[in-house]
Amino acid sequence: MNKKEKAMELFRQGYNCSQAVFGAFSEELGLDFETAVKISSSFGGGMGRMREVCGAVSGMFMAAGMKLGYSSPTDTKSKTEHYKLIQTLAADFKIENGSIICRELLGLEGEDKHYVPSERTIEYYKKRPCAELVGEAAEILEKHFKKVDAEV
Repeated sequence: MNKKEKAMELFRQGYNCSQAVFGAFSEELGLDFETAVKISSSFGGGMGRMREVCGAVSGMFMAAGMKLGYSSPTDTKSKTEHYKLIQTLAADFKIENGSIICRELLGLEGEDKHYVPSERTIEYYKKRPCAELVGEAAEILEKHFKKVDAEV
């Protein structure tokens, strides 16, 4: 199973968008699955269901940080390279989907102040593009990781 399929399956199991993407990469990142889904649990629904940055994008960024991030606050070169990567990942996602903002991807207007997650029903899965967005985020990141691994 590739990362796209794994992320989509995790989403269909009930994990939020961020958990699905980050969780799909947990083993590769040296994290146990439970830790990965706890770390990423706050970013579903566009950050706590506020419909801001898409959780799939947040999960993609967290995984990129775990694998390719920097740790020294004074390493400006590494920080610059990492921010370039994050902007590239965001641009790739935006090319495919038109936005990285949850509410825009879902066709919603304004801020959603409801913190109760939507029930995962058959209708939910029919009207929400989230499973596909999760898959696209995982696929974009997997391609970048393969490219980086090939360069090393």
